[in-house]
Amino acid sequence: MTTEPDLPEPDEPNWRMPVGILLILFLILIWSGVVVSLIDQIGMVNFWLQILIYIIAGIAWIFPVRPIMIWMNTGKFRQ
Repeated sequence: MTTEPDLPEPDEPNWRMPVGILLILFLILIWSGVVVSLIDQIGMVNFWLQILIYIIAGIAWIFPVRPIMIWMNTGKFRQ
């Protein structure tokens, strides 16, 4: 007689994953629209300041995504 190890039950499909992905895509779409709408004002500043603005804009969208990612995995907006 061989005993097989107890395998964990697979997680059931979760509705929060597709909703969270859609929210993240919507957030990125809105964020990129805001940055693109400011392109004329950004284009008038110094080149090095433009680089800094685009680096900050490229990183800043991550902060609102974090609570959505936590919610997708746990069902709560905070850990």
